[in-house]
Amino acid sequence: MADLLYRLGRFAARRRWSVINAWIVIFALSGASYALCAGTISSSITIPGTPTAKVSEQLEEMFPTVSGGTASLVFSTSGGQPFTQTHKGQIHALLTDIAGFSGVKAAKNPFTIETELADQRQQIVDGRSQLDAGRTELAAAQDQLDVGVQQLTDAQTQLDAARSQAGDSADAEAQFAQQQQFLDAQRTLLTAQQTDLDSAAQSLTEPGLQLDLGSSLFDLSKNIRFVSEDGTAALATVQFTKNAFVVPPELKAQVVAAAADARIPGVEVTISNELVQGTPNLVGPGEAVGIVIAAVVLLVLLGTVLGAALPLISAMVGLGVALLAALSFSGLIEFTSITPLLAVMLGLAVGIDYSLFIINRHRSQLKRGMPLAESIGLANGTSGNAVVFAGTTVIVALLALNITGIPFLGLMGTVGAVSVAVAILVAISLTPAMLSLAGIRILRKRERKQMGDAAAIVAVPMSTGRAVLTIVAGVALLGVVALPALTMRLGLPDGSSEATSSSPYKTFATIADKFGVGQNGPLVVVADLPEPATGSALLQQQVAVATKIAAQHNVSAVAPIAISSDGTAIAFQIISTGGPSSIATEDLVHDLRNISPVETEEGAVTLGVAGTASAQIDISEKLGEVLPIYLAVVLTLSLIILVVVFRSILVPIIATAGFVLSLLATLGALTAVYQFGWLSAIFGVHDPAPILSFLPILEIGVLFGLAMDYQLFLVSGMRETYAHGSTARDAVQRGLRLGRPVVTAAALIMIAVFAGFIFSESATIRPIGFGLAFGVLLDAFIVRMLLIPAAMHLLGDAAWWIPNRLDGLLPNIDVEGASLEHLAITGPKPPHPASRL
Repeated sequence: MADLLYRLGRFAARRRWSVINAWIVIFALSGASYALCAGTISSSITIPGTPTAKVSEQLEEMFPTVSGGTASLVFSTSGGQPFTQTHKGQIHALLTDIAGFSGVKAAKNPFTIETELADQRQQIVDGRSQLDAGRTELAAAQDQLDVGVQQLTDAQTQLDAARSQAGDSADAEAQFAQQQQFLDAQRTLLTAQQTDLDSAAQSLTEPGLQLDLGSSLFDLSKNIRFVSEDGTAALATVQFTKNAFVVPPELKAQVVAAAADARIPGVEVTISNELVQGTPNLVGPGEAVGIVIAAVVLLVLLGTVLGAALPLISAMVGLGVALLAALSFSGLIEFTSITPLLAVMLGLAVGIDYSLFIINRHRSQLKRGMPLAESIGLANGTSGNAVVFAGTTVIVALLALNITGIPFLGLMGTVGAVSVAVAILVAISLTPAMLSLAGIRILRKRERKQMGDAAAIVAVPMSTGRAVLTIVAGVALLGVVALPALTMRLGLPDGSSEATSSSPYKTFATIADKFGVGQNGPLVVVADLPEPATGSALLQQQVAVATKIAAQHNVSAVAPIAISSDGTAIAFQIISTGGPSSIATEDLVHDLRNISPVETEEGAVTLGVAGTASAQIDISEKLGEVLPIYLAVVLTLSLIILVVVFRSILVPIIATAGFVLSLLATLGALTAVYQFGWLSAIFGVHDPAPILSFLPILEIGVLFGLAMDYQLFLVSGMRETYAHGSTARDAVQRGLRLGRPVVTAAALIMIAVFAGFIFSESATIRPIGFGLAFGVLLDAFIVRMLLIPAAMHLLGDAAWWIPNRLDGLLPNIDVEGASLEHLAITGPKPPHPASRL
């Protein structure tokens, strides 16, 4: 590989314009492909096959009236005054316009809904009054009938007594028969009246039952409101024809524009998070500052504007090609809004770093007096070879995200891997071409005058006491920082995580204040009945299930929202006492799933739960299942790669242990800042919340790759020095002194790029940027530059021990291109005569 890259570097130096033009063409083709083939990017994070996903599919199939994505518009009056009729009319007009948009199923007017609910409640009150009046009339009629029956009974008794006293008189018997006939006719009449009364009473039983059941359902749902009690806020729901995962961004933008253009005097219109979720702005002011800091670091290290510009150009070209090419497939594969995130972060960071490693090696060789073209080729064959190997470890770690079985996470890793791969290709081809174009201007004027006078590196090994103190202090520091990770909670961002000045945050806060925080993220429960039901039997099932649900802790309201056409399933909306990401709502989801099946008089009713909180639980549980597997794969890869590269047993072990320490400390810092709210003023965490559910596994993959980068660039120098005859402890210090300046610059650049995303407008991106920046800070400056050298100093020669049998089995990986070092002295071999043919 080193020889191939050496020849590639020399070719790029000789044919610089051909290489540069080739990358210009590749960039243009990537842009054309994106313009022609790019598709819609989804704004939602989903995992197929989870319980929540299954319930969502059931809702779409069995309840078409309530299927489809939803979003909220909140209307708030200024000055605390209730809505006027003019306000209500303008709000109605706005919602009518939105309802007419293609792709919108309905835009429900909150005032109309509240009026309908009030009418329904009044109907129940009126119906109960009418029922009570009817029952009163029936009771009075029954009393009269009972009096008639008693009178008839008394008359019969008197007739029977008179017959007994009269004896066998024929005249008396004829008279008694006539009286008996009259009494029998009266009895028949009274019996008919009783039958009529019983029928009337029975006719009131069914309406009475339905009124009682309906009243129970209204009582259970009384906390659900669409206009606040003080009349100063109204909550409107926009329902789309498609589910939330595939609602076109253009339609969302159309709804947002309509709300913004409404301009209702005295009324503020705000929108929920669902309407603004889309492709976030990945490059904003924070990211620009990060790039500026990276440029400053490059200028300090390389000393010339030209030198500082080359890595930036390489990174921008690589990022542009990778991002445009990857997004060209968004018409075929479902991309989420965060899919390009890793590609942007890593494309910028490693693109700069990898080019920097080659440029720095080239400058060192020029200063020693090596010819320009030869120096470019040798830098590409040595540092370029290390770049390829280090970049490959990052690619492998990112591609390993696919073993999680989580599609969006695997795709995110794949796109990130593509970005790193393109960064490598740019570094080993475009960078040599640009170095050839720059010539010796890559050096400062003073350095050009001193070419050939480079001094040897002198390093004094650290003391044993200092090494012990460094390890104890470093491990203690990382352990303390890691402690908050013990109480980490995972979740997904909601409106409370957005900027306080943003419309989604105002919507979330207004709903929480005026309607209850639970209405920001209602749950949906689907109840599968044991058999089809209609009429009162269906109502009884609704009440039985709703009552069981309402009896659980943390339930604010329960309301049936739909019935399947075949009467076999009922959909309920559940309002929690907590917000979408609260512990209360998380506990409620667990409780609802645990009480299924619910026993009713008709049989067992099974429950399924969907909603933001249930989706968070499903994602967290899925990640919890695959996290140990993924971590084991990453650690195994770490050990194998490092054993092959360094031909050592203990170096890979301490390197992997260092990675675990920096990872745990990073997770602890994430928990402290974003979940506990520590240093919230600095990082803009106004509402602490659970940690992004997929962030820990993302941190493992990315930090592993970057940690191995720095391990290779630092420790490979130590190994080469030791192999050339230095003592183990001298080799540690010489290798550290040799690699520390460029690794320091590379780490600072990466930290600056990642840290720029901490202040992104996206609540999803901010913690990712912080985690990666803080992780690189800890791993590069504490683990790789302090703990690893100290540990290797203490190990001495034992650090490089390896069993002879294993040593014979391992391939010879020339990471630093040591096989090319003779070229620095003897020059390149003349080409074989056949190569001229």
